[in-house]
Amino acid sequence: MTATAPVVPRDREALSRRLANGLTVVGEPAPGFQSAAFTLMLPAGCRYDPAERRGLANLTCEMVLRGAGDRDSRQLVNDLDALGVERGESVGLGHTSFWASTLAENLPAALAIYADIARRPLLPQDQFEAGRQVCFQELRGVEDEPSHKLMQELRRRHYGDPFGRSSSGEREAIAAATMADVRRFHRSRYAPDSAILAIAGAFDWAEVCDQADELFGDWAKTEAPHSTEETPPERGGHLPYDSSQSHIGIAYASTPYNHPDYFQAWGATGVLSSGMSSRLFYEVREKRGLCYTVYASLQTQHDRAAVFCYAGTTAQRAQETLDVTHGELVRLADGVTADELARLKARMKSALILQQESTHARAGALARDWRHLGRVRSLSEVNALVDAVTAESINDYLRRNPPGDFTIVTLGPEELTLSSP
Repeated sequence: MTATAPVVPRDREALSRRLANGLTVVGEPAPGFQSAAFTLMLPAGCRYDPAERRGLANLTCEMVLRGAGDRDSRQLVNDLDALGVERGESVGLGHTSFWASTLAENLPAALAIYADIARRPLLPQDQFEAGRQVCFQELRGVEDEPSHKLMQELRRRHYGDPFGRSSSGEREAIAAATMADVRRFHRSRYAPDSAILAIAGAFDWAEVCDQADELFGDWAKTEAPHSTEETPPERGGHLPYDSSQSHIGIAYASTPYNHPDYFQAWGATGVLSSGMSSRLFYEVREKRGLCYTVYASLQTQHDRAAVFCYAGTTAQRAQETLDVTHGELVRLADGVTADELARLKARMKSALILQQESTHARAGALARDWRHLGRVRSLSEVNALVDAVTAESINDYLRRNPPGDFTIVTLGPEELTLSSP
């Protein structure tokens, strides 16, 4: 049987234009689609929360969606629904992001609404308490889900402040926040300088640029200078939790997206935890039946990255789960095999093809690339970078960067200690 050549994603030209106020418009027109999607990233992440107002970025994001321009909260929702807009928002460390997908003909109207949300939110005082309660509910959701609580704490202890912050903040800080705090944060951080508007799908580039000029061109730079003193990481610990379950988190330093070795780090992490044939799933869950879930993910910031691992198990099997999971992380430094990598690449190629067919996914990728690289990687470039990863190149990377200096945090009825450090 003749082998089938791998499908190479088709390239579409990515275009960019930087407005005088600093906002960058990135677009990848795809005329064959019936939809269009955009991601608007604003320099308003939780790293800019004042120390005594942790969670202010998240609260501000909640409030800007409660009416904007000449639309009150209900009319804003109705107009977006009438346009068929699938939408969402998130607050990260450095940015607050809004995304929307809609039919191509509705893109201009959707962009106009989100320009109002970013620039002219009503920030209604009479809805402030309701917005605060939404943030409280988010905090309660974390407290009620031990795995989320553990991973937040693992991130905080691994990175320290501000890089380990949680966007949900702290209850006391949110309780003390005022509408004046929200308005001040909006004025200083919802700004065009270093903002990114990324668009993918069926649209005309010249028309989008004209609309961007109209909607954002007179947006004055208001982003305030900011500096945050970094605090050292705590490097591990235990959170007592009365339960029959135990939760284990392990983190170690890795390679950020903008580094030449990123795809080697990605490959090593994928062999560890991508699919049911990965090492963690097979060795910890399938072979020994130690836990109900186990995974590892490579998470990157602009200038740092880490692999975060999680295992959920019973209290009785927690110590063995920790030892075996830690052992697999250490064993990764011995190298990966060509067969392991071949399975991983097949999954990655499928993901590339699916990304090509989703305007939402592609808009998010455009924004991510521009944020981390200052340019856009074409799908064929990513495909070539994946193809260039070999077992030998990963093993060379692992010789230079073996997993180690682990941050280990556990949550459960009993503290755990590695049997062999």
